[in-house]
Amino acid sequence: MTSTETKEVNFVQPVRRIMTLSNLVTWNNSQAHHDLVGFILTVNDAVKGKSLHDECYVSETVTKITEMLGTFKNWIKEIPPCEQPQRFGNKSYKVWAEKLLENSQSLIEPMLPENFKGAVVELKTYLEHGFGNSTRIDYGSGHELNFICFLCCLYKLKVLTENDRVAIVNLTFKKYLEVVRDLQVTYRMEPAGSHGVWGLDDYQFVPFIWGSSQLINHPTFFPSALADEKVTEENKDNYMFFGCIAYINTVKSGPFAEHSNSLWGISSVPHWSKVNSGLIKMYKAEVLSKFPIVQHFLFGTLMSFEKAS
Repeated sequence: MTSTETKEVNFVQPVRRIMTLSNLVTWNNSQAHHDLVGFILTVNDAVKGKSLHDECYVSETVTKITEMLGTFKNWIKEIPPCEQPQRFGNKSYKVWAEKLLENSQSLIEPMLPENFKGAVVELKTYLEHGFGNSTRIDYGSGHELNFICFLCCLYKLKVLTENDRVAIVNLTFKKYLEVVRDLQVTYRMEPAGSHGVWGLDDYQFVPFIWGSSQLINHPTFFPSALADEKVTEENKDNYMFFGCIAYINTVKSGPFAEHSNSLWGISSVPHWSKVNSGLIKMYKAEVLSKFPIVQHFLFGTLMSFEKAS
């Protein structure tokens, strides 16, 4: 993955470039696609065999991002759902989203060194798109992708470094999941797209990738354990994958095999390493290659539509 050097960079307002299906080929060969996949894989490799409670290096940047996410969570408490006739899409989410737009720049700027202050125009775009759509009041894997982009951009700027990779999952992304789950439940957000058809559940994908990596070579838990509600409940705070399953069990009713068929299928895979590699392939095919998702992707200097070098 390429990083941005300290030389003068002309940061720009990110714009759409994927307008037609034919643009998908350019996207798949782009620097942005290369860097995103590279970032996901390098973090995936770093958390292999590590639980959420394993000791890890925590930088000032990780602390700032995690505290920012804590602020977002507090806003949810400050902005309760309003009374309205329709069951889904509580309009108070629009107030929360507006607060994010108003504060994103001032929250990001302190994370950046002086020579990269201009990058805030690109970074805030990905942060602002990382928590759902205020018009449709929905959230899905495309919004999750934007937050991954936000982290990837900070990694390219070397504001986040290789030393931060474990903490990115164990602290930052863990807190991100808390925020978006709180948003989903509080404001009754709709799943973006066709109700999770592009992913493993209605809303998330990447935590299943990183979460399965954490369980590789675990001496006790095999993929069959994910169908055991007692095991997932007891280990939801230790392993991200079990945390995802436990959350699904709280928001969905009925047999697990029926409401989460894709995940049920994973439970028959013998080893977590095979689950992990399979999920990476699935993510590339079912998220990064799906026009309904990536047509909304925005490109700038950090996430470039130019051909990967």
